[in-house]
Amino acid sequence: MSDEKLSFNKDGKFIIMQVSDPQDLQFVRHTMVRMLNKVYDRISPDLVVFTGDNILGNHLRDARFGSKHVIHTKKEEYERMKTAIAHICNPLEKRNIPFTMIYGNHDDVNEITKEEQADIYRSYKMCVGLDNPDKSVDVDTFDLPIYSRDLSRKLFNLWMIDSAWYDKKEDKCHEAVKKETVDWYIKRSDELKAENSGKPLPSLMFQHIPMPESVRLLVDCEKDDPLAVPFFRKGEKERYVKLDPKKADGFLCEPITPCEENYGQLEALKKQGDVKAVVYGHDHTNNFIGEHDGITIIQSSAASFRCYGNHLRGVRIFELDENNPEEFKTYFLTYADICGTSIPSRIAYIWDADGCIKQKSALIAGTAAVAVGIGAAAYFIRRKYNG
Repeated sequence: MSDEKLSFNKDGKFIIMQVSDPQDLQFVRHTMVRMLNKVYDRISPDLVVFTGDNILGNHLRDARFGSKHVIHTKKEEYERMKTAIAHICNPLEKRNIPFTMIYGNHDDVNEITKEEQADIYRSYKMCVGLDNPDKSVDVDTFDLPIYSRDLSRKLFNLWMIDSAWYDKKEDKCHEAVKKETVDWYIKRSDELKAENSGKPLPSLMFQHIPMPESVRLLVDCEKDDPLAVPFFRKGEKERYVKLDPKKADGFLCEPITPCEENYGQLEALKKQGDVKAVVYGHDHTNNFIGEHDGITIIQSSAASFRCYGNHLRGVRIFELDENNPEEFKTYFLTYADICGTSIPSRIAYIWDADGCIKQKSALIAGTAAVAVGIGAAAYFIRRKYNG
């Protein structure tokens, strides 16, 4: 684990790459790894942030296909977890790119504790963070300051906030930013403000699950609206929503699924005035930027090929400028942006991506038909020329 300070690079920039929901196993989908490797080499980020569901933790014991358990001990599960984590960390270790992480709702749905998982991440020399001495909060709740090029002062801050945990006794996953976490944020934010001559230190906040108020970016619409998404549960009245064009822009492809409980996170952000945007993952096919009550909300779609997703699979980029730390730029790169749209790239996508069952079947059938056609042609050619 690295103890080096993060700082703006020689060009006065700091590039952050968000990878949300890679959500894979020891049997990794290699198309995702190739996509990430390509974008690491193209962008050369100063920091990669994994924003939860870094592994599919609740299926570590499964066979390669299906959900049959083929291992049964914590030790075996731990070894599989190390392999799954290695698939996303080794490429960064090889390139000497710093990375940090938070957990999602899938990471610790197993016998391995969050602290034990954190030790795996800490074993990589390019891992940063995961070092908050305050034991009142989860291990993945901490802040990462970004220093000026000369390391003389903090110019920006990154908040890493836990929003999900698995209660092994209850056998239930809880989804919330705890009151203790909100209290810690306020205290730490005040400390940074005092260090910064009484001014809030500009920052981004990363967490896996959206704040409850995120649904305020939605507006009711008719079922036949081309942007309509069903937003109702069993027993509720039928309802359809879309992004409110006055508040947000981007893609809403599934309902926003926010934290179950609310302990005043939004009010704390408004009071402190340091967070320029709150950045989420979790909802694999949603990708948008909006604003509610003065707070910018950014939803990034998933990188995973093992779990459900769509054409928005990819990564988000943030660009910070040392000369203007109060502002940031952001954009999203999809698989097509990164790997292109050539036939081999499309085939690789279809072959590895869950949710492409029909396309896979068509690809297999088409390949089989071509093979039969070639075989038949070869047979008749041999017949013709062999008499």
